Amino acid sequence: MPQLTALLHTLNDARRIGRALDSLRCCDELLVIDHGSEDATLRLARHHGARVEPASSPSEADSGAGHAAHDWVLCLLPSEALSESLEASLLEWKQEDPGDAAAYAFALRQETVNGWQHRGPQVRLVNRRKMSWSGALPPHSAGAISLCGDLLRFRDPE
Repeated sequence: MPQLTALLHTLNDARRIGRALDSLRCCDELLVIDHGSEDATLRLARHHGARVEPASSPSEADSGAGHAAHDWVLCLLPSEALSESLEASLLEWKQEDPGDAAAYAFALRQETVNGWQHRGPQVRLVNRRKMSWSGALPPHSAGAISLCGDLLRFRDPE
């Protein structure tokens, strides 16, 4: 059974990180890479059970995946959360052997002033031993396998 690390990059995300972390019940580790937050982001992350590591540099060149305890890394933005159907898909995925897969993609729905908009699939679940990337999110991979369920991206709080 594969173990799963959730990875989020933060910078002053106290107003939105709680929802993201609450949606990651299917993960075995919550890892926050912080880029110098000066608000309550770190306190809230720890309150939700996340391990917090400082970013290795002010730039987003490092993915932070090297800090993950597990090979399978689920990357989210602090403004995102798993839908219940995506969480269920990930729990089912954990019961199976992913074999030689390197990456999985999810459908993205983004909240806008005009309602929810469907975006293309996003690669967010990767085996860090088979794929490397820089920045908060892995690159698109044509060979990524799709999982059922939606990744929800919420508008910034006003």
